[in-house]
Amino acid sequence: MVDWIPIVFVTFKVFVLGTGMFFAVKWHYDQGKKEQENRAVLRAGSQVAAVFVLSLLGLGLVTFVLARMLGLDLTFP
Repeated sequence: MVDWIPIVFVTFKVFVLGTGMFFAVKWHYDQGKKEQENRAVLRAGSQVAAVFVLSLLGLGLVTFVLARMLGLDLTFP
């Protein structure tokens, strides 16, 4: 019986540490994947915001040019 104790304990230790290492690597991999997804969403959101601001500026410029071509008075009172 005493001869089996180191074998059982070492086997148990290898199993527990192996399981812990597997889940640690999996957790870190999932965190990196989630961070990349967050970066992709943030990048897409910033691109949409930039396109919106540029289109708003373009629309304002077109409106201003069209108003001047039509002879509208654009001076402040």
